[in-house]
Amino acid sequence: MAYTSDITDAGWEKIKDIFPNGNRAKHDKRILVNAVFYITKTGCQWRLLPNDFPCWSTVNTFFHRAKKNGLWKKIMDLAVREDRIKMGKDPNPTYGLIDSQSTKTTGKGIKRGIDGGKKNKGSQKAHHH
Repeated sequence: MAYTSDITDAGWEKIKDIFPNGNRAKHDKRILVNAVFYITKTGCQWRLLPNDFPCWSTVNTFFHRAKKNGLWKKIMDLAVREDRIKMGKDPNPTYGLIDSQSTKTTGKGIKRGIDGGKKNKGSQKAHHH
């Protein structure tokens, strides 16, 4: 079954040769990559991975092993390059920006609370003698 999170054929061509054992393992590396991409994109829990992927624990082990030995970083770097090319952007971004979400607050700031017996001069009119 194909998912929108699956790696493209062009993307797979770029990363398929970085696996140390080629594809001689029990599970196809492309399926394992697609399973991790599925989890990343959908935010689903490992144990809720759809049944057409290998067992969740196999995918989890693959991901953590690939992350530990630096393979996952290579996969992501190549996948990001492929995505940028697909979007018509320069494949090598020169810098990155992290944008924080701004939320508008309601109302104006109002001074509230007890002033502990002190006279709050900000709220009184100045008296000139």
